[in-house]
Amino acid sequence: MTALRWMALALGLALVAARAEAVEVKEVTTPLGIKAWLVEDSNAPVVALSFSFASGSADDPENQKGLTSLTASLLTDGAGSLDAQAFKQRQEDASVALSFGASLEYVGGSLRLLSAHRDEAFELLRLAVTEPRFDPDRVEQRRAQMIVGLSQADQRPAAVAQRTMMATAFAGHPYGANVSGVRENLQTLTVQQIKDRAASVLTRNGLIVAAVGDIDAAELSRQLDRAFGGLPAGTGRPELPDWTPPIKSRTVNIERPVPQSSVLIALPAIPRDDPDWHAAVVLAHILGGGQQSRLFREVREKRGLAYSVSSALRSQRKASLFVVATGSASEKVADSLRIIKAELVRIREGVTEQELADARTYLSGSLALLLDSSSSVANLLHTLQVDRQPRDYLDRRAALIGAVKAEDVRRVARRILREETMTTVVVGKPAGATATAEP
Repeated sequence: MTALRWMALALGLALVAARAEAVEVKEVTTPLGIKAWLVEDSNAPVVALSFSFASGSADDPENQKGLTSLTASLLTDGAGSLDAQAFKQRQEDASVALSFGASLEYVGGSLRLLSAHRDEAFELLRLAVTEPRFDPDRVEQRRAQMIVGLSQADQRPAAVAQRTMMATAFAGHPYGANVSGVRENLQTLTVQQIKDRAASVLTRNGLIVAAVGDIDAAELSRQLDRAFGGLPAGTGRPELPDWTPPIKSRTVNIERPVPQSSVLIALPAIPRDDPDWHAAVVLAHILGGGQQSRLFREVREKRGLAYSVSSALRSQRKASLFVVATGSASEKVADSLRIIKAELVRIREGVTEQELADARTYLSGSLALLLDSSSSVANLLHTLQVDRQPRDYLDRRAALIGAVKAEDVRRVARRILREETMTTVVVGKPAGATATAEP
C-alpha cells in the first residue's frame, strides 16, 4: 500500500472514530461561483476530492454510443505539454491519484493527494480538464481496450444479465443502450468527435464537488478556481426524456454454457425524493439486505437453492429500480425463482416488529463502518449532492430511518412489488428454459 493510501485510510478511520459526533459539512463558494462541500480534518495530511460534470453516457447521440465513456477514459492520457507517459510520471512523482469515468448521467472524477503536494495535484487536474490531448495513438489504444472489455463481459453471466435487464426495462430510453451497438459505434468514433464531446461535457455548469481532509475553505476555494476556472460556464445538459415503466411482466432467458445461472428481477421503484424512500430502503434490507434477510433465509439457508441472493434500490434521475439478484446452479433456477417470487408476495402483507427493529438498528449504525477512507467519505458527500440532499442529511439519516413504521414498509411494498411490472432476466442454462434473443 502506498504512503498516500495509508494516509487516506488513517484519515477515514479518524472520521469513523468521530462518527458519534456531528460531522460539519461546510459549503464553499469560490470567487468564480464554483460550489463545493467540505469536511475539514487535519488528522492526516491527505485530501480526497470527488467531482462530476452533469452529462453522461445516456446523452450520447444514437450513432455515437460509447463516446462519453471513451472520452472520460482519455482525460488522464496526456494533457498540455505532457504526453500520456509524462502525465503518469508526474502523478507518481507527487503521489497523486487522478481518475475519470462515465456513468449514465455523469462524467465523474476523483483526486487523492498529500496536502504537501496540493499545488501539483490541482495543476494536474487543471491540465486534464482544460487541456486534454486526445493523441491518436492513445485513442486507438483506449478504443481497443473498451471493445475487448465489452467482449470479455459477454462471457460473464452476471454482466450479460445486468446489461440485458437495463436494455429490457429501459427499452426505447437512453438508459437502455444496446451493447452491440456500442461496439459498432466505438469502431467509427473520430478524434474530433471526442474533442467535441469533451468540450460539451467539461463545463462549470452542473459541476459538483466534494472534498475531505487536510484543507481549509480558503485553500480549497483557491485550488478549485485554479483547476476548473478555465472551463467555460456552459449551458447545462439536455434533459433526458421521462421513462414510462413497463405495464406487463417480461422474462428474458439467455443461454450460456455455464453451471451457475445469473438471475435479476427488476421492478419500477420510487424516486429518491419520494416521501416513502426510507421505507423502501428498510424494505430492501428486510427482504434481501444480508444474512438475516428473508431471501437469504428462505432461498439459501433453508433450501440451499442459491449461492447468493440480495435486493437493493438503484436510483437514477429519471428512474428507479428495485432489483433482486441471485446466482443459482442452473438446475435450481426454477425453484429459486418460485421462492423469491413467493417472498415478494408475502412481504406485501407486512413485516414483524422484530424485523423492523433489526433493520432500523443495522441501517442507522452501519453507514459509518463503510466510510473507511477519505475517498469513501468524499464519494458519499458527492452522492448526497447528486441526490439533492441537504448538507445535514448524515445527521438526520438515523432519525429518518428510525421513523419508518411497519405500515410504511407494507405500503411501499404494495407500491413497488407488483408482479405485472416485473422484468426477469436469466442468463445461463436453467433446466426447462428456452433461450430468448438478447435485446
